[in-house]
Amino acid sequence: MTVRCDFLVIGGGIAGASAGYALAEHGSVIVLEREDQPGYHSTGRSAAQFTELYGNHVIRSLARISKPFLENPPEGFTDSKILTPRGALFIATEAQQPQLRAFAEFAAEEAVPVRELSRDEVCDMVPVMRPDAFRFGLHEPESTDMDVHALHGGFLRGLRERGGQVVTDAEVSILSRDADRWAVTTRDGAAYQAPIVVNAAGAWADMVAEMAGVRPVGLVPKRRTAMLFDPPADQNSGNWPLVIDMDEQWYFKPDAGKLLGSSADETPIEPCDVQPEELDIAIAVDRIERMTSLKVGRIDHRWSGLRTFAKDKTVVVGFAPDAAGFFWLAGQGGYGIETSPAMATATASLIVDGKLPDSFAELGLSPADIAPDRLLG
Repeated sequence: MTVRCDFLVIGGGIAGASAGYALAEHGSVIVLEREDQPGYHSTGRSAAQFTELYGNHVIRSLARISKPFLENPPEGFTDSKILTPRGALFIATEAQQPQLRAFAEFAAEEAVPVRELSRDEVCDMVPVMRPDAFRFGLHEPESTDMDVHALHGGFLRGLRERGGQVVTDAEVSILSRDADRWAVTTRDGAAYQAPIVVNAAGAWADMVAEMAGVRPVGLVPKRRTAMLFDPPADQNSGNWPLVIDMDEQWYFKPDAGKLLGSSADETPIEPCDVQPEELDIAIAVDRIERMTSLKVGRIDHRWSGLRTFAKDKTVVVGFAPDAAGFFWLAGQGGYGIETSPAMATATASLIVDGKLPDSFAELGLSPADIAPDRLLG
């Protein structure tokens, strides 16, 4: 028996879940997730931090549009706050001073509050910093932690409450256009049809496109590795901000009584259930220990996640120019969590109304900025 719906979403991570949530206001939605739980590969492995200073103009604008939703989600969306105060502290050596000053000027232009800190002020805020290892600090007080589980779960719950379905263990094996509908068959033989298919397959999005006979846009999955380790017993580390190198060569932040650290690696890799490499862990430990008095002893947990980028590091949202009803929602890179409300709104608006909402145009965003066409010239 073939199951029919208005919108068929491939991928149950933050992109697919949020898009399904938004589209469920306009018709019937089915989300197909290849794993036994949504968000297994990228969403569930993200140590998300909200900042309006991340990425290019498009990404920053999407984050700004998303912020009101993240601060005040709809009633019943989640039982816990999505954003909680944390702050971010960018660390610069003498050689990195030009980057730090340029970053501060950029923040001023974007009206994002930041304050340059002296070496002593940095060490007062994060006492484990080595005074001889850096020269300057830049504090972004309004950067926040994000509860990824609450946000993703809220989208999935809201999707179901609006009548949508989420089908797990549903890896797509056949995807073809049949008259005015897309026909999908999953590995277990289940069949689905819909006039609109949303490709929210993350690192697998180009592979899904090729399966459908749609030209891929050149997405590159990249591995990022992180670890959890014990903080110093004599420090109240829970109040520390995210501490990050000005050139993003390392970072650490408090996380549920531990410290989460990473070398911020971006290693191109084929789509897979990515696992951490010992070398990446060793590099992260070395970089953090050289900048701080921290000693990374026993590592409680280590993991890797996939962050998938288009060549211009801008999201890909829009109908494929070479296939009717095939909609791209991919290339979120490291920005997918904090931009998900805006991305979902953009997806529903482009599909249903054929345009972006006025709030996007007010920030200088047009459909062409995020359309797949820009990558296919």
